[in-house]
Amino acid sequence: MASDARQRVALVTGAAAGIGRSVTDRLVADGMVVIAGDIDEAGLAALREHHGDQVVAQRCDVTDESSVAALAELAAALGGLDAAVANAGKGAYGSIVDHPLETWQEIMDLCLTGVFLTIKHAGRVMNDGGSIVNIASLNAIQPAEGMAAYCTAKAGVAMLTKVAAMELGHRAIRVNTVAPGLVETAATSGFFMVPGVVDEFVENTTVGRFAQPGDIADMVSFLVGPQSTFVSAGFFSVDGGASTKRYPDLPGAFSRLAGPTAS
Repeated sequence: MASDARQRVALVTGAAAGIGRSVTDRLVADGMVVIAGDIDEAGLAALREHHGDQVVAQRCDVTDESSVAALAELAAALGGLDAAVANAGKGAYGSIVDHPLETWQEIMDLCLTGVFLTIKHAGRVMNDGGSIVNIASLNAIQPAEGMAAYCTAKAGVAMLTKVAAMELGHRAIRVNTVAPGLVETAATSGFFMVPGVVDEFVENTTVGRFAQPGDIADMVSFLVGPQSTFVSAGFFSVDGGASTKRYPDLPGAFSRLAGPTAS
C-alpha cells in the first residue's frame, strides 16, 4: 500500500554557508525538505541548484521581523514545520571600553534577537512534537577577552532556549542549544590567519583538533530526529572538550600580529 506520509520540513537560518550549509545538506540527506534563509542570495542559489526541490530558499535577514515571519510562512504550504535551526550569527572583536555601541547592538540583534524571532515565528507554524535547535557557542559559557558582545549574546541564547522549552513543551516541542567550539568555516578564517591562535584552540581541547561543520550538523540531526523526543532544554557542547580548559589569548595574538610598538 502506498504511503501518504507527509515529508518532514525544516527551517534553517544562515543556511548559505558554513555550519548552516552543512546542516541544510545533512537534513536534506535525512529526507527533509529545508526552508533555507540567508542574506547571501548567491549562496542560496547554489543550495537550490545542488538540492533542487528539496530546498525552498528565500532571502532572510533575521534582524528584520517581517523577513523572518515571511520565511516561516513558507512552511504553511508544506504542512507546517517539524524542525527549525536558528543558526545565523557573527562575531566582533574589541575591548569593552573601546567597543562602539552600534557594533554591540549589531551583534545582539543578529545573534540573540535573531534567534528570538526565529523561535517566535517558527514556533507559530511548528507541528506538535517538533524540534527547535539554537546554535550558540562555546562562548556562551567560556568568556573571551575582546568578545563581550558575542559572549553575552550567546549566553543569552542558552537561557532563551530554556525559556522556550518551558513555553512550548505543552505541545511536545523540544528546544535545545548546540554550542560549537572552533569550527573551520569562512566566518572563522580570521582565526586561521593569526599565527598561534588555532594552535591554542587545539591545545585547549581534549581531543586535539578543531571541528568541521559536519560535526555540528551531526548533533543537529540527532536533536531534530526521532531518537531525541525526550531531550529538551539541553545545552550540548560540540567543542572537543574545550569548555574544560581555557580560551586562547586573543589580545596577545593580535598584539604579536601587529608587531612591536615604537618607543
